[in-house]
Amino acid sequence: MAMTHGEQQRYLIEELLKEDTRYQGFEIPDGDREQKDLLRSLMNVRSPKMIPKRFLDVQDEYLSRERDERGVVDSEQLPAIPADKRIVLWQGDITRLKADAIVNAANSGMCGCFYPLHGCIDNIIHSRSGIELRLYCAEMMEKQGHEEPTGQAKITPAFNLPCKYVIHTVGPIVQGRLTKKHEDLLASCYKSCLDIADENGLKSIVFCCISTGVFMFPNQRAAEIAVQTVKEWLDQHEGSSIEKLVFNVFKDIDLQIYNQLLLKQEYY
Repeated sequence: MAMTHGEQQRYLIEELLKEDTRYQGFEIPDGDREQKDLLRSLMNVRSPKMIPKRFLDVQDEYLSRERDERGVVDSEQLPAIPADKRIVLWQGDITRLKADAIVNAANSGMCGCFYPLHGCIDNIIHSRSGIELRLYCAEMMEKQGHEEPTGQAKITPAFNLPCKYVIHTVGPIVQGRLTKKHEDLLASCYKSCLDIADENGLKSIVFCCISTGVFMFPNQRAAEIAVQTVKEWLDQHEGSSIEKLVFNVFKDIDLQIYNQLLLKQEYY
C-alpha cells in the first residue's frame, strides 16, 4: 500500500535519524510544521554520501507533492518589461519558477548550505531539490579538486525543482569597503551564468540577487551591475539561445530598486 504524504515525511525523518548514532532515542515531534523543519534540518546537515534508492524514491515523491502544493509559476507566462521583451521582473520564491535554469548564489564549496533551516537561497534550493543535488555537486567538486573560484559558474540538474537546471555561481563577499574588484567579480558571475546557459542551449534563465544576502554586497549597486551586465551581454550575443531572462527578487527593497532601473525606457 502506498504511503500517505504524512507517512512519507515520517519515513524520511526516521531514515535520516538512523544514519547517526547521536540521534538514538530522538523523539519525532507530532506537529506537521515541526516535522517539516526537522526533515529539512536533517537534510541540511547531512554530508554528501550515498543513500538507498528506496529513500530517494520516497523523497522525490514527497518533494514533488510539496512543490505542487506551493504552486509552480511558469516563467513563460510572466510579462516582460516595456523596454525589453526579453527581460522580466518577478518577486517571489525562486524555487517555484518553471524555467530552463535558475541561478543559485552558492558558496565556494558548491555543496549547499549546511546550517539547519538557514534562510539563504543556497539552503532553500538544496532543501527543495533534494539530497541528489548535494551528491551531484560533491562528485563534481571532487573531480575538480579545488573550491570554486568567485565569479565562475557550474550547471547541474535541478532534480525536484520545477526548473530543468540549476546554475551555481559564487559571488564576491564584501567585508568593509566596496571595491572595483568586488564589482568586476559580480559582473563576472552574471556573464559566466549567461555563457553556460548559452553553451547548453537554454532559452530561459532566472537570476537571484547574487551576493546581496549574507555576502553583503550593497543592494543598489548589485542591481545596477546586474542590469548593466545582462543588457550588455544580450546585446552582444544576439544569436544566443536565451529568449527570456528573469530578475527574481524576494525582498521589497530589491523590487523597488529593480523597478526603478528596469522601468526606465533607456537603461544603461
